[in-house]
Amino acid sequence: MILGGTTEARELASRLAGDTRFETVISLAGRTADPRPQPVETRIGGFGGAEGLAAFLIAEEVALVVDATHPFAARISHNAAAAAKAAQVRLLALRRPEWQAEAGDAWTGVGSVAEAVTTLGDAPRRVFLAIGRQEAFHFEAAPQHSYVIRSVDPVTPPLKLPDATAILATGPFAEADEIDLLESHHIDIIVAKNSGGAATYGKIAAARKLGIAVIMVERRKPADVPSVGDCDTALERIDHWLSPA
Repeated sequence: MILGGTTEARELASRLAGDTRFETVISLAGRTADPRPQPVETRIGGFGGAEGLAAFLIAEEVALVVDATHPFAARISHNAAAAAKAAQVRLLALRRPEWQAEAGDAWTGVGSVAEAVTTLGDAPRRVFLAIGRQEAFHFEAAPQHSYVIRSVDPVTPPLKLPDATAILATGPFAEADEIDLLESHHIDIIVAKNSGGAATYGKIAAARKLGIAVIMVERRKPADVPSVGDCDTALERIDHWLSPA
């Protein structure tokens, strides 16, 4: 079973779909209103915490769980680790590598979105929020800034901010397009999560080229579970663990 929602989860599912040795199901949290069709059997919705997930793993006789959720989906990753341990099921984390600052980047690292709000400071700024919609409400505490907020689905309830522009879009986002967006909205600082991967890196490269500062929300330390950084390595691990000797 793949716990999904990321590009890597879909790629892994696609590559397992034609492998007759395995029965693969992908589980999506259901937070996106119109998720893309998946190449394997799909389950949508929560499990009822770690206990519910453990019961599901036992009932469905799952042999391996691949946690390919978003790097910032801390709750489901925690539940997956607890459930796999309780059900005595193997668990593998598929985590894309973090972005690394390069020459010309002006990053300020913070530990949470709430800390990012404080880091913006008191003076009004034009802010591009590229953190998704779940935690955008934190910025209601700093109404002096002007915001451009990009997300896949609308922020609900709407933010109580005097100057906020919503952009609904799904990546990947090319660097040239991100440069146009940042310049057209006169952005002087970006708030982003260190998600890693190529699909949303365009804004980071664009910020470097334009000399725009980035407040980077860093990942929390991952759970102590076996982890790989790409689908090729994940498939090797799956083959090693599950194929008959």
